Amino acid sequence: MARCFMVLNDKVDAKGNGEDFINEVRTIGLVHHVNVVRLVGYCADRNRRALVYEYLPNNSLEKYVYSRGKQNKRFLGWEKMQDIALGIAKGIEYLHQGCAQPILHFDIKPQNILLDRNFNPKISDFGLAKLCTKGKSMVSMTMARGTIGYIAPEVFSRNFGKVSSKSDVYSFGMLLLEMVGARDNTLVGTENSSEAYFPEWVFHQLDNRRETTTQIREEVNSEIAKKLTIVGLWCINWHPADRPSMKHVIQMLQEEYCPAMPPNPFGSSTAGNVSTFSNTLEAISEAD
Repeated sequence: MARCFMVLNDKVDAKGNGEDFINEVRTIGLVHHVNVVRLVGYCADRNRRALVYEYLPNNSLEKYVYSRGKQNKRFLGWEKMQDIALGIAKGIEYLHQGCAQPILHFDIKPQNILLDRNFNPKISDFGLAKLCTKGKSMVSMTMARGTIGYIAPEVFSRNFGKVSSKSDVYSFGMLLLEMVGARDNTLVGTENSSEAYFPEWVFHQLDNRRETTTQIREEVNSEIAKKLTIVGLWCINWHPADRPSMKHVIQMLQEEYCPAMPPNPFGSSTAGNVSTFSNTLEAISEAD
């Protein structure tokens, strides 16, 4: 019986030494979980490197997150979205707690969540991942890593020091909010991003007991969307200690009812930090 595989080619930068490639091979070789992509093999020579993965025919989650317009039938429904969110959470929890050496992914986002033929999620792209010392859940960092819009504030801080597994929790929270909002977490009907940061906007919608988005109002099972939103808001607390562990995130997603609303992550105590963080990200985006 013929088997299909997915090959990802990496053209080696003449100025680099393929560190991301080596890191991915080393890291993912330690991982065996239903919600983490399976590395079948790899090939490397001086000019090109390639990773061979199991074949996942439904592409990435990104394809389904941003496609809920009336003319597009790719939206999978809230129950399936909840299943996907739970699968991703279980995969991250395994990386943090189930491996001999805990792994921090540092790049959780829709593009790095691949879907198999049954739409089961698989975490991929371990090029930025870091292994923790056995029994620890923190790593030292000398430079930021990740994708703008998903990077936890402490990862981006100039006072790097130690970064914990809670950075992945933050990224997962941002991913959940994108799954609900069907957009990136920036603008909501205005050109002024300081007035339209989606996570803050949706917090105030829920806090004022309003529905979250037009899309959700049109869905029968909006309770699932509300649950995903609240869990996402818990995950993006400014201070890492205020975020839940992935084990707790899984418990919240499995509960029949919505969890309680978190304290305002955008309250006066962190408003200055949030504003500074957002402005810095905007400056980097413009520079890129």
